[in-house]
Amino acid sequence: MWRSVWRSIDRFSLQHFKYVINELRQIKVVDRNNREVVIDLLQSLVEIVTYGDRQDPMIFECFMEYQVLAEFVRVLKISRNSRIEAPLLQYLSIMIQNMGSEQAIYYCLSNDYINKIIEHTYEFDAGDLAPYYMSFLRAVSNKINRDTLCLLVKVNRDVVTSFPLYTEALKFAHHGEKMIQTAVRALTLNIFNVSDDMVYQFVATPPASKYFSDLVHSLREKCILLDGLVKATEETYTDQKKRDILLESDKIIDDMYYFKDILSVGESRLSKVVSKDLLSLLVFPILLPLLQIRQSNGFHVSAVTSLYIVSQLLQVVGGKNIINYVAVVLLYPYMTLHIRDAIEGETTDASNAYSFYNLLHELEIVKFFSLKSEGEEDMNGNHVSAHMESNASSNSDLDSFPMDGDTCVERKGILAYINSENHILLFASLFLLLILAENKDLDSLMASAIGLSEMQDTTKYDISASLVGKSNILMRLMPQVLNALLKVLASQAPSCALIQLHTGWFLQKLLSFQGNRLNDHHLQLFNTSYQRSCERLQKELDGGWFDQILETLRDEWANCKTALEEPLQSKNPLFALELAVCQQTTDGSTTSSKFSWQTMVDAVKVFPALNWIDARGKALLLMDLHVFTLHVQLKTFIVKGNLLENPFLELTSGPATDSEISQSSDLSSASFGSEVFLGSGFPCRIAFSNAGVRDIYLIPVARGISGKLILAEKHPFRSQRGVVIAIAPLAGLSVSFDIGKADSQIVFMILMRSTF
Repeated sequence: MWRSVWRSIDRFSLQHFKYVINELRQIKVVDRNNREVVIDLLQSLVEIVTYGDRQDPMIFECFMEYQVLAEFVRVLKISRNSRIEAPLLQYLSIMIQNMGSEQAIYYCLSNDYINKIIEHTYEFDAGDLAPYYMSFLRAVSNKINRDTLCLLVKVNRDVVTSFPLYTEALKFAHHGEKMIQTAVRALTLNIFNVSDDMVYQFVATPPASKYFSDLVHSLREKCILLDGLVKATEETYTDQKKRDILLESDKIIDDMYYFKDILSVGESRLSKVVSKDLLSLLVFPILLPLLQIRQSNGFHVSAVTSLYIVSQLLQVVGGKNIINYVAVVLLYPYMTLHIRDAIEGETTDASNAYSFYNLLHELEIVKFFSLKSEGEEDMNGNHVSAHMESNASSNSDLDSFPMDGDTCVERKGILAYINSENHILLFASLFLLLILAENKDLDSLMASAIGLSEMQDTTKYDISASLVGKSNILMRLMPQVLNALLKVLASQAPSCALIQLHTGWFLQKLLSFQGNRLNDHHLQLFNTSYQRSCERLQKELDGGWFDQILETLRDEWANCKTALEEPLQSKNPLFALELAVCQQTTDGSTTSSKFSWQTMVDAVKVFPALNWIDARGKALLLMDLHVFTLHVQLKTFIVKGNLLENPFLELTSGPATDSEISQSSDLSSASFGSEVFLGSGFPCRIAFSNAGVRDIYLIPVARGISGKLILAEKHPFRSQRGVVIAIAPLAGLSVSFDIGKADSQIVFMILMRSTF
């Protein structure tokens, strides 16, 4: 009898579900006194509904019959400073996330209950409500599709007039918490990927489209902040400053990837508004002042930061429109110069001059170069053609570029940076052109103008070979570019190994474009640089003989080969900013205190036993190894067209028996405490400060150009074996070996410097 009275209640039963609903309906006001009770009731409801959605259809039928979602709305309305909103939104998020049946999802999104919860007036300033709210919105967005999205929008005559899920989420687009920003972006992408025509029209039309321009303005502010860090004058490149630059650049890259995700949706209206905002608010305000085409309108960043931002944008976002817009802006001064020549009759076919303007018309970019009349809206082909010649010969933007020869033009625009004596600007501008040249979306006319495209198809615009050849920028300037790079390679001090590595990467890239051809002058420059690298390494070694050199050369060779083979799309343009920050001018020579210090630290780790030189000497030695391996790889590439795989061969003094090979391997791999063969050792007595006089075997080990001394104590039970008690490289000694012909195990050592 007592069991029937006290038997447990099935908390997932339909009866208990109805009981919980009735209990919740009895609540008239939610305040701090009954807050916990209401939370328990909401939790029970969500648990039972989640269970019923998968296990008991009757529970969900009851959920719909009793309109439980309406109770959630009512609880929000009767709350009196109870702070019930956060747990209520949390439980709703859990319930929606765990719903699996289409019927349950469809019901929850219908009847406008979700919109009422979204549009409820919340006090986000108090507490941590915003994360729960955005979690709820994101959970809803994860469940929408083409059949359910219509339940969340209000439509009038086939036009969306209200979309609370989207508009309310955008209010948190620039929230200080990264998690909330991520939730907003995930929500918007969920909506964009539904492919609803009316929703696309809504998000691409003001005021909703203002979201995209706000994003670009936010990206501009981050670019300005990054540029401030780059230009900040400090004596050293500290780890903290490096972290700050990396952090800000990561924020910029995150924004760019978000723009790429939006463009990847593939909807024309969405792509058009996003591309327009990126170009008009970011790309053109950066490039036009940079190329001296137009004055800055208040948004100004340094040249190296500008080139970094545009390069990063092309790498991350890309796309046919943006790629060709950037190419047209970069090449505008040089293309218009040759077009003017065609119009003035200096080329055989003046009709080719219209090709470039036709491309401007296709990209709707004419207005950015003042190639328009007062009727700016009329941008048809006839309008452009009618005004092209007059604009090309009048006081337009072309007048800012001197026309008295190609030399003047090469000092303007992007070529001004390629021809700059500042190798950082040389690297950054050349990197930007390489990104364009290797992009498959680049228009054939622009690819031909740059001159590095492997397939320069000029058939689309019917361009004559004379026009293309004359406007072929990089190929025409290749001797100058190679000369500048080789001078950088030859002129840098050992402390600038990183600069030389980037120089080598650019050389390898450009040489691969033109078939590894260097003229006599360029070969002389390279050979001079190669000889200097060998001499510096030999000078730093200065007769030293130690184990780590061969192993370090192998490691450096692998690192150098990996760096030179790095694909263009994988190379981070941030290298230009790092070099710009690290560059310091002292007495006319460029040094990098941060890189020098870091290399010293690395050298001490690599060469811990080189006590005959100080930390700075070790750093110079390691950097010389960097430079030496780079020059050897470049020389091989110039001569053979490829990079070496295994340049360092094992050096042996002649054939060896199986016994000798076993003993050599035994000694070369010896470590502290291991057993070694004593046959090649010299018995001696050594006095130790803490252990007295002991019988020790001194064993010299030679392998190629490296060697070490092993101190071993005879094993108490094995007469020909010993236990290693110390190992040291033969450092700072000028050593010569005389291997006897009768017995190859007899070694005569001549120590030129007394160290014992």
